[in-house]
Amino acid sequence: MNSRKRMMALAAAGMSGVLLLTACGGDGEDLTGGSDDAAQDTGAGTADDLKDVNIALIAWEEAIAVTHMWEVILEEKGYNVDVTDVDVAPMYQGAANGDVDLFLDTWLPATHQQYWDDYGDQLEDLGSWYDNAILTLTVPTYMEDVNSIPDLLDHADDLDNRIVGIDPGAGLTDTTQNSAMPGYGLDDDFELVTSSGAAMLAELDSAIADEEPIVVTLWRPHPAYAKHDLKDLEDPEGLMGDAETIHAVGRDGFGSDYPQLSAWLEDWSMSDDELASLEALTVGDDVDDPEAGAREWLSENPEFLERTLGDDAQGLEF
Repeated sequence: MNSRKRMMALAAAGMSGVLLLTACGGDGEDLTGGSDDAAQDTGAGTADDLKDVNIALIAWEEAIAVTHMWEVILEEKGYNVDVTDVDVAPMYQGAANGDVDLFLDTWLPATHQQYWDDYGDQLEDLGSWYDNAILTLTVPTYMEDVNSIPDLLDHADDLDNRIVGIDPGAGLTDTTQNSAMPGYGLDDDFELVTSSGAAMLAELDSAIADEEPIVVTLWRPHPAYAKHDLKDLEDPEGLMGDAETIHAVGRDGFGSDYPQLSAWLEDWSMSDDELASLEALTVGDDVDDPEAGAREWLSENPEFLERTLGDDAQGLEF
């Protein structure tokens, strides 16, 4: 199994431009430099690529799924893969500084617009792989009287005046707090409670188990829709934004350092069904080994590999 790197906690104030990483491997390891190690037989098509690649991972469901999917594909193709767990703001700073090579879950044009405005000229857009990404405010379907965001105003007391959110730095949080809430007049009656995606899901699970009212910030694609009967609230003013596309993004110089991998990423696309089935095997409390889940999914979807890698899919076994 590949070594893993974890981002150290970084204070928002006074944060330097250098991403601080602790390595599980040896001292002085170069995150972005090349390696003299020969590729495996199945990696012949990677001859011009650097063999060491660091992928940033923010713990969002679709990011977990596709990051582990690419991790196992690239390992089979002879790359040395490190996955760096990180929060959204340090990720963009780190990629802009060249401390991580690749991130697979940039939402454009709206959700991550501010980060793209700040760092986009230091990054490379490697193409969109999913085109139906939406941000939502969502309730359980048993909340029959709440069908649109404005309906929340009539149920503030029932909901304890809370909208349960995710990470403070997430684009979904920004859109909810600075667009939807003021736009629909929710500011006076509701607090957006931020923590993490996992904490939001735990609270959602608990409320549904007791059939209690709850409203959460959510997004599609997300495995919660397969687990629970949920209802996205109508957004008559469009303040949560239109459907977006999810992009793979590399550090500056990524394309020249990884020409073969860049070509695969540019040919990569996933349907709703493909992504949902991949998430089911790689995300959730009942998943012990997301890499094993990704391998299982790849073994069941050889047509995806052929579509994405072309002739380079020959000889891959999962």
